[in-house]
Amino acid sequence: MARSLPRLKITAVETWTLSCDSLFVIVRTDQGITGYGESSPMNVRALASLINESLRPLVVGKDALSRERLWDEMFYSTYKLGVMGAQPEAIAAIDIALWDILGKATGQSLSELFGGRRRDRVRVYASIGGGAEATPAEMARRAAQAVEAGITMVKIRMDWGARHTDANPAHDWAVLSEVRKAIGDKIELGFDVNNGFSVPTAIRLGRRFQDELGLIHYEEPVAQYDYPGIAQVVAALDVPVAAGEHEYTRWQFRDLINQTNVDIVQPDLVKCAGISEGLRIAALASTYNRILIPHQTQPAIGTAANLHFTACFARDERAQEYDINTKREILNRVIQPRLEQKDGYLPVPDGPGLGLEIDEADLRKLRES
Repeated sequence: MARSLPRLKITAVETWTLSCDSLFVIVRTDQGITGYGESSPMNVRALASLINESLRPLVVGKDALSRERLWDEMFYSTYKLGVMGAQPEAIAAIDIALWDILGKATGQSLSELFGGRRRDRVRVYASIGGGAEATPAEMARRAAQAVEAGITMVKIRMDWGARHTDANPAHDWAVLSEVRKAIGDKIELGFDVNNGFSVPTAIRLGRRFQDELGLIHYEEPVAQYDYPGIAQVVAALDVPVAAGEHEYTRWQFRDLINQTNVDIVQPDLVKCAGISEGLRIAALASTYNRILIPHQTQPAIGTAANLHFTACFARDERAQEYDINTKREILNRVIQPRLEQKDGYLPVPDGPGLGLEIDEADLRKLRES
């Protein structure tokens, strides 16, 4: 079959580190079609360096439409740089940009490229972090504000981390109890321990969270690397247990599912080596009949990519993560359409590729020198 699209030679890969601790990657082609990608915010300067030194030389001069070949080239050529963090997060930004280019070249949205979406808007939940440091009253106030803004599900994040196992379970209980009182019984409630419990504490409090507070989503209750511990928690509780933001490839998700029997899998497209690998992980979730709810904390490109992904591959209307982070909300000023929830939903962008128009002049004002 004759090639129907022109070859789009990659002429530049630009890394823009932004003052709001975000990393945008811009891929330019010789046909004037530009793709935009975004990476994890874990360490944007380190990721930018990895892209500039290791990934950019692999893709510049190549055909932007050869996504699978370029993904393999980036992944396997840099495998020894680490496949649980910086390497897949760096690949993600370029891969998302390449999918954006494909959509623009064909005049199709990501949803259309994925085979068609199941819904035109995606239900979102307010993801509220900082619970370890905040008072129960403060977390309850923030949750109530989200509900007043139209949100129909709230998830509280403790941000303990595996270094602080069982640091203050009484505080965790107090926080979630106050939040439930503040939002009422009709709002769905999730709890992200951020890997901060031992197995016994996770089981004991998990039962109380479910029975007394109506918890419907119990995320990363124990250390992310403790697969046997996660399996024990899953086996002991009825509340769905979620994990996956610390997995970065299809092979890690395969092991997570097989070894823990986790109910909800949470790939993050700006972390798990991009859309190309995200599609493979979605196929795994479907194969193993798991609930797919992406992890998502980036308000602009990351949100748009995840909206298309969720609209196509999440089989039911469970809510997708929507981070309430005022520092990065400024990114909505440089994109059109703005991605802002209404009545607990975000619309899936309709334009080609990601469906976003990005004002590079305004974006440049946020760029670090």
